[in-house]
Amino acid sequence: MSGKTAMIRNLALIGHGGCGKTSLAEALLFGAGATNRLGRVDDGSSILDYEPEEIKRKITISTAFHHYQWKKHTVYLADTPGDDNFLADTRAVLHVMDGTVLVIDAVDGVKVGTEKVWQTANKYGLPRLIFINKLDRERADFAPVLKGVKEILEAQAVPVQIPIGREANFRGVVDLVALKAYVAQAPGGKLEAAPIPEDLQEEVAQLRGDLLNFAAESDDALIEKFLEEGELTPEEIYRGLRIGTLKGSIVPVLCGAAGGNLGPAFLLEAINLYLPAPEDRGQVKGQDPAGKEVLLEPDPDGPLAAQVFKTVADPYAGRLSIFRIYSGTMQSDSTVLNVTRGVSERYGQLFLLEGKGQKAVTNIGVGAIAAVAKLKETVTGDTLATEARPILLPAAKPSKPMVTFAAESKSRGEEDKVFSSILKLIEEDPSLTLTRNADTKEILLSGVGAVHIEATAEKLKRKFGVEVILKTPKVPYRETIKGTIKVQGKYKRQSGGRGQYGDTWLELEPLPRSAGFEFVDKIVGGAIPKQYIPSVEKGIVEAMQEGILAGFPVVDFRVKLYDGSFHDVDSSDMAFKIAGSMGFKKGVQAANPTLLEPIMKMTVTVPEENMGDIIGDLNGRRGRVLGVEAQGKLQVITAHVPMAEVLLYAPDLISKTGGRGTFDMEFTHYEEVPPHLAEKIINEARAAREKE
Repeated sequence: MSGKTAMIRNLALIGHGGCGKTSLAEALLFGAGATNRLGRVDDGSSILDYEPEEIKRKITISTAFHHYQWKKHTVYLADTPGDDNFLADTRAVLHVMDGTVLVIDAVDGVKVGTEKVWQTANKYGLPRLIFINKLDRERADFAPVLKGVKEILEAQAVPVQIPIGREANFRGVVDLVALKAYVAQAPGGKLEAAPIPEDLQEEVAQLRGDLLNFAAESDDALIEKFLEEGELTPEEIYRGLRIGTLKGSIVPVLCGAAGGNLGPAFLLEAINLYLPAPEDRGQVKGQDPAGKEVLLEPDPDGPLAAQVFKTVADPYAGRLSIFRIYSGTMQSDSTVLNVTRGVSERYGQLFLLEGKGQKAVTNIGVGAIAAVAKLKETVTGDTLATEARPILLPAAKPSKPMVTFAAESKSRGEEDKVFSSILKLIEEDPSLTLTRNADTKEILLSGVGAVHIEATAEKLKRKFGVEVILKTPKVPYRETIKGTIKVQGKYKRQSGGRGQYGDTWLELEPLPRSAGFEFVDKIVGGAIPKQYIPSVEKGIVEAMQEGILAGFPVVDFRVKLYDGSFHDVDSSDMAFKIAGSMGFKKGVQAANPTLLEPIMKMTVTVPEENMGDIIGDLNGRRGRVLGVEAQGKLQVITAHVPMAEVLLYAPDLISKTGGRGTFDMEFTHYEEVPPHLAEKIINEARAAREKE
C-alpha cells in the first residue's frame, strides 16, 4: 500500500456493555508504550473511564480518546460506550471512524448490545476485527462465541488465532497464519513462542485450511497461486485477509484476556495489518456552497475538511470541540471557516486527547482525531474548512429520545439556571433534548434511557452546581364541553362612591377536536359598548386557562356574546372582564364538561417473535393498533395510545424484547378520557391543588 496516509489508522472499540473494551484499550496503550501503567476499570485507575459517573457505575458513559505509535503506524483510538443508554455517543463516533474492533465477552457471547453496534458498523460500511475477550474467566468458551458471531451477526468470521487452555488455564494462543504457538509461562507473563499443543493439531490444521481459502478468495492473483501450489506465504495471507477485511467480505477473529494482558499484543499487529488507512476508505463526499456534490481525496496537502463530531462542555475551560480531519492539515493558532454556520473561527492550541489529559501539537493531518478549545459558534456536527474552499460534510443524525423526565430545581428560583445548564450539556450530548411544557410548567429532559437521564443529572450537579429532582412528567390533560348552554355572567358591586357593573349573556357550544377557541361578538344595538367587548373576551381567555373540573385548560369551544347591559357611570373594562369570566365558569359547569387526554402515535419496532406480546401490551394500555409492517426480520407496529399509559414505556419494552425493541412517539391529538378514569384524575388533581 502506498500513499501519504498509509501508516495512519483510526478505530473505535465497540461491543456490549461490560465486554471489556476499556480494559482492552488500556492494554493496547500500555503494550504500545503510550502509557506507563495498565489502568483498570474495577479499581477506578482507568485512564479512559475517568468521569466520576463512569467510575461509580464501572461503565463507559462517554467515548474516550487516545493515540499510540506501533511499528511506524500512528493509531487514533476511541473507547466507546456499550450500555444501551449511551449508544448514541457510540453511533456519533462511528460516523467518523475508518474501522472498528468488536469486543465480545467469551462468557456472555453475542448479546443485544453487540448486535446494535454491529448494525451501526454495517450502516457506515466499516471494516472490522473481532476480539473475543475474557477467555480466562469461568465458563468462557471460544467455540460457541464464534458460532454466535456467524449465526447471529451473519458475519464471515475467520479466526486468525485460537486459544490455548480454558478458563483459569487459558495461557496463550496459536497464530494460524505463522503456525506458531505463544504461551505465558506464568499468569500475566509475557507470551513466548512454544510448540503447538498436540490436542490442538487437528483443529489448527482445519482452521488453517479455511484461513488459506478465505485469504486466497479475496484476490485473483492469490487464488491462482493457491490453486497451483496449495500454499501461501504469511505475507500473502496477510495481504489476502486485508483485502477481504477492507471489502467487508471477511472479519478476522483474535482472542485473549485484556485484564490479564494476554493477547492484546497480537491485536496491535492485526490493527496495522488489516484495518484501513484513510486512503483505503476512498474519497469523501461533501457539498459546495451551491449544494453540488464534491469528492475529496484524503490528502494532507488537499483543502481542509474536518468535522466536529463531539463536544465536551467544561465550566472552567469552556467548550472542547473534538473533530476528525478528512482532508488537508490544521495548524495551531489559525482561523477556519465553520461552513455549517457561515462564520470564521479563530482558535489557539491543537490537542491530541489522551483520556482525561491532552497533548499539545503544532499540526495534524488526515485521519487524525484531535481537539481544540473555545470555538465560539461551533457545535457537534459542524464542518470546518477554509474560506477559499468551503466544503460541507454530512453530519450524523442524533438518536431519538425514548425516555422523558420532569427536571425540577431542588432550590426554589433556580429554574432558569437549570434550563441554561442543561442546554450546555446538550452541546456535549445531542441525544438529550430539553423542552418546557407551557401547560404543566415543567422542564422536560428527554434521553435514551433512565440511566442516561440520571447520569446527566449527576453531571449537572458536578459541572454546574445545579441539583435537580427527576420526576415522572405530568400529563397535559385538557377540559372541554359536550353541550350547548346560554348563561348570564353579571358582576355588580356597590361600595360607596363609584361602583362596578358589567352584565353579559353568553352562549357556549362545543367545537370539533383541535379547533381551539372562538369568540364571536353578536352584540347589536349597543347593548354593550364596543370598548368593553375585548375585556369580556379577555376574562374568558384568562378563565379558560384553569378549567372547572380539575384546573386543566378548556379547549375546543365557541363563545357567543349576544346580549348584556351596562351602566353609564359604574361600567368599566375590569367589570366586564370579571363578568365574562363568571359567565364562562358558570356555563362550563352546566354544559356537560369532560376531560380530554393527549394521544400519542407510536411506532414500535420489534423482532417477529415478540410481536404478539407487544400488540397485546399496547391493547392493555388502551391503545389502538393501526397496522403492522414487515421490515426485514423486524415488525413495525403503528398504534395510537394515550400518553398517560406510555410515560414509562421504554423499560417495559426493553424487558419484553430483551432490549431489541425500539420505538418512536409523537403527539397526534386529544380524545375524551373514559368516565371511570376521568373521575380518578379529577379527584387527584383537586387534591394536589388543595395541597398547594
